[in-house]
Amino acid sequence: MQWQDEAIIIGVKRHGETSVIAELMTRERGRHLGLVRSGRSRSMQPVLQPGNRVEAVWRARLDEHLGELKLEPVRLRAAKLMETATAVYGVQAMGALLRLLPERDPHPHLFDALDIILDTMDDPADAGELFVRFELAVLNDLGYGLDLTECAATGVRQNLKYVSPKSGRAVCGEAGAPYADRMLALPAFLGEGPKPAADRESMLAAFRLTQFFLHRHVYEPRGITANDAREGFVQAALKALSAPPVDRQVG
Repeated sequence: MQWQDEAIIIGVKRHGETSVIAELMTRERGRHLGLVRSGRSRSMQPVLQPGNRVEAVWRARLDEHLGELKLEPVRLRAAKLMETATAVYGVQAMGALLRLLPERDPHPHLFDALDIILDTMDDPADAGELFVRFELAVLNDLGYGLDLTECAATGVRQNLKYVSPKSGRAVCGEAGAPYADRMLALPAFLGEGPKPAADRESMLAAFRLTQFFLHRHVYEPRGITANDAREGFVQAALKALSAPPVDRQVG
């Protein structure tokens, strides 16, 4: 068995004295693991860093085997990703999100989204918005997508202000006003129509929105919690919007 694919490194574990097991997000084959012999060598250590893009060749006798990987660098951006807190936490948090998906299950749009976000992590404000959209995409691929395109009660596409915690559907201001205390806020940059730049308040609402549905549909049923890196990313992204950090955890 053999294949070749574009990939982004999302994790590395030591294996024996000289080798490592690399965890990749590939374009066509989803999240995939493989043994990299001599992965701890001086030449391979700079390549085997989370966030780097590589060309991967995987070989194994049988498809269900771990297999061996040969990796060639395509875009080494790990050093740049170490320059900001949002990038450091973001790489870890997105890797944790991808681990919620079944191994070897193709999600090419998530590969493309990950690649784009990693290239914008030096702008914390943009990174925050893209990260939220990445969480929404993961929720959708897990079967729990939100419908933020029209009001669940009236069908209108304007003035969408809330999200129903029960249905995960948008609700307009008029229909949702009587139940506002039971609704989740829908940030304008995630709704239909003109999309203003995210400010601290709307970004915080967006983080709370995705965290609520991730907890309800994924973390709680599986008996797990969100990766700690997510909270680090949230705080770093909010701080980048020129406001004091949140004193308590989001969600």
